[in-house]
Amino acid sequence: MAYINQVAGAEMDNLSKYLKKSVILQKLRRNELVNCLKLNVSNQAAFEIAAMSGIDSTWVCREHVANDWEMIERCSVVAKLYGCDLIVRVEKGSYSDYVKPLELDVTGIMVPHVKSGEEAAEIVNNTRFWPLGRRAWDGGNADGKYCAIGTEEYMNYSNSEKLIIVQIENPEGVEAIEDICSVDGIDMIFFGPGDLSQAYGVPGQLTHPKLLAARKKVADCALRHGKFLGTVTTPEIIQGVIADGYRFLNIGADVHALRESYGAAIRSFSDLR
Repeated sequence: MAYINQVAGAEMDNLSKYLKKSVILQKLRRNELVNCLKLNVSNQAAFEIAAMSGIDSTWVCREHVANDWEMIERCSVVAKLYGCDLIVRVEKGSYSDYVKPLELDVTGIMVPHVKSGEEAAEIVNNTRFWPLGRRAWDGGNADGKYCAIGTEEYMNYSNSEKLIIVQIENPEGVEAIEDICSVDGIDMIFFGPGDLSQAYGVPGQLTHPKLLAARKKVADCALRHGKFLGTVTTPEIIQGVIADGYRFLNIGADVHALRESYGAAIRSFSDLR
């Protein structure tokens, strides 16, 4: 029995090697571009197909999509299998909405519609361990290897390898960008052009001067404070986005790919008639 316990203990001691390094953070720290696909289809198979494509990261949503926690948990396992990062855009609610996906061992969370430095500071307080914040501590879940790694290693890993992203999608957020970027513990500022274009009265006009000025203002401030930058992009605006300093780029979505693929299949069939 003592031998069995000793062997088990030795195996446990090596579990830290299974703490997944973030693909996103590794590439961003080298100032490389990172690609991302957004998934609207609430299905593990759809997620696995995306992960199989070789994409750096995937983004699943609980703000607009009916994704349940069990589906996200399964996707987290699949992401690690394929070496793909998983970001969850959370519901804007209690601290549990922020902590739960991290405990399911996703790579990071994205919080929508952040409008002030105070709000950004509260997000950090709820999602970072000491000394950055006061995140609720469990350790008995997937991100802590079910209590099989030490407290200090678990907290250090979470603080350094789990991404905390805030979305700037409102004029209030653009105006408060200096205060937001001043908050330690926020990794990335994600510029949300869709909602912001609507707020500026130019819905969907991603190259409108108002939107371009806001995008540049957010980028300049984030870079000055050492924050990474992300946004949604299209072939028409991608070069300007990169020139502004954005490196985390959402380049597509499953619903677009499905619609285009199905449409192409129907058109090719119609040509046979």
